[in-house]
Amino acid sequence: MPKTNTVLTFPAPGTRIGPVRNYSDDQQDKIAALRQYADTQLLPETDAYHTWELRWLNQPDTMPRYMRAAKWNLDDAKKRLRNTMLWRREFKPDLIPPDEVKIEAETGKIILTGFDNDGRPILYMRPGRENTQTSPRQLRHLVWWLERAKDFMPPGQESLVIIVDYKSCTLRTNPSISVASKVLTILQQHYVETLGRALVVNLPFILNFFYKGISPFLDPVTRDKMRFNPDLLELIPKKQLDADFGGSYEFEYDFEKYWEQIVSFCGVAPDGTRIEKFDTQVAMVQSSSEERVAPAGNEAAAGGETLSPAEELRYETFLLSRSRLRY
Repeated sequence: MPKTNTVLTFPAPGTRIGPVRNYSDDQQDKIAALRQYADTQLLPETDAYHTWELRWLNQPDTMPRYMRAAKWNLDDAKKRLRNTMLWRREFKPDLIPPDEVKIEAETGKIILTGFDNDGRPILYMRPGRENTQTSPRQLRHLVWWLERAKDFMPPGQESLVIIVDYKSCTLRTNPSISVASKVLTILQQHYVETLGRALVVNLPFILNFFYKGISPFLDPVTRDKMRFNPDLLELIPKKQLDADFGGSYEFEYDFEKYWEQIVSFCGVAPDGTRIEKFDTQVAMVQSSSEERVAPAGNEAAAGGETLSPAEELRYETFLLSRSRLRY
């Protein structure tokens, strides 16, 4: 493929979005009970953050993710959800202005582009491109990208892939164990069931101690999702994988072009606000079909499969959700 600055914002044609989750009657009752509990904890309408908290609670994956993380223990799920609601009220992850974290993105130390075989968006992390000193803004930068990865998720997808590339990373540019533990706390406690895979590549021997240092902060679920130096082409379509890792996607990082594409596609306003015009329709899309296929536009999917009118409508609704209103 020729070199390009274009961000891949949709999975490869014909991608089956997965895993598909089917819940028993008992599990559905617990999901509903958790939502009822959440409504009792909701901020009053007079609070400026009420709209954004409600928007997060209304996302079709929020309650199921917290129930799965709690292994279907309703009391535990309530505690987890309550803690995240308190964290979000303070951190306001969905209202981070782009300009607040823009400087952190100048070198491309975190890049969002492409999707794996199951339609999970890929977040590339390259510690060797670190360009700033340790500060709270670095954490807000990471959270900003987690929110953007959520924006990239096609209907039915609830998780992402993180590829951590240690090529050219040094002891100076590698994050400290303290910073890494804070990142893991946010990911494991407030983005539960959002990590689909964590793939670590080009890890030098000298940094093995780093993973030994953060090991106590890894919960068993996260640890099970980590793979070291895997064959990425077994997990990601060649045309979706950065050429640096054996794919054919010859992506050239031009910061201003890249940043404009991300902010535009995700509909992030300068003040950080963003509200999807068709939230209700998208929620219906994400909860309605058991099997989802990523189309090539509105044409036939790869492998000779043709999208049904219902599938076309579902994906068109997803595309329409990229039209935003802002306050």
